[in-house]
Amino acid sequence: MTNQPYDGYQDGYDPYWQQQAQQQHQQHQQQQPQQSQAWPGQGHQGYEDPYAAQQYTQQWQGQTWETQTHQPVTAPAAADTAYLPQQGNETPAPASAAYGAASAEHGAASAEYGPATLAGNRRMTDAQRARAEGRSPVIEPGMQPAALTALLGLLLAGAAAVGTYALLVPLVVLQAVTAAGWFRLNGMWPARQGIALGFAGALAADAALLASGRSPSAILGTLGVWVLLALVLQLRSHADPDERMYGLMATVAASALAIVASGYLAADADAVTVGAVAVAVAVLVRALPLPTAASVVVALLAGAGGGAAAGWLTGLGTSGALVGVGAAVCALIGHRVASYDYPSRFVHFTAGVALPLAAAAPAVYVLGRAVA
Repeated sequence: MTNQPYDGYQDGYDPYWQQQAQQQHQQHQQQQPQQSQAWPGQGHQGYEDPYAAQQYTQQWQGQTWETQTHQPVTAPAAADTAYLPQQGNETPAPASAAYGAASAEHGAASAEYGPATLAGNRRMTDAQRARAEGRSPVIEPGMQPAALTALLGLLLAGAAAVGTYALLVPLVVLQAVTAAGWFRLNGMWPARQGIALGFAGALAADAALLASGRSPSAILGTLGVWVLLALVLQLRSHADPDERMYGLMATVAASALAIVASGYLAADADAVTVGAVAVAVAVLVRALPLPTAASVVVALLAGAGGGAAAGWLTGLGTSGALVGVGAAVCALIGHRVASYDYPSRFVHFTAGVALPLAAAAPAVYVLGRAVA
């Protein structure tokens, strides 16, 4: 007996397969007359070669290895491919169709991120999605943060009338909330080192003001030192260059705003009272449900009126209206900044509360010195 039972297959001849092919060839010849009638001019051509008949007769009817061991491949869901980059010259889909499902899921007031993508694309924030859909990413803080701003402003006004060290208490609170709110407004949270650095700069500015007899040069000197300190700390970071630059800008801005708020400590006490009252009134009026343009105009008029009223109670007199309108302008700018880029509720109750007062500090100092 030979050890090679498949010699016939190796020589290219299989008797069993040859017999099966001949039977199938006979079945095909029975159907051939109908095909020859449909093509006149062509003679009857049989298939004498069994291998030629194979392309007409041999078909797989069973399961292959792939169908037995692999799961069927299904098309990916539409949500998984909504953010895939475009290929070739395809027409871009409308932004509302690409991001509509994610927008409905996350809501308009979130600072959170959308779902991750299968292609590894960067996740889009709600603000970026709003811009892509043509919607405004601005959400104003509302009445509750405005009420807190007014309360803090009145505390500043009252403490300034009492004395310098009494003013330190609400001022330190304002500076702490300013540093924390700015980092959260920029989407950097937690950022304990940056917040601590900005707040430490504000405390250093306060101490320098008290030590120098409330000289404004103490603010500028502290600001310069803290910018250099923030630069050195960011250079030691092991983060990516883009992240380091973004962190540097956020740290410098937070430190600058917290330090600039020390201007209340350097300004005249009457000017602080007038400016803080003007900011409180202007922010409350700005939170009323009015059209934007009308709300801004009415808020400025209210700030001027509040400053004039506070001026009559202090030694500024009618000049309080000038200080009040200047403080109101800066306060509305800070209010607008706190409304940008789909801020969260935490942003509204930190940056939305503190930025109007912190931004008004330089105007209170300059205008207070001008009208004194």
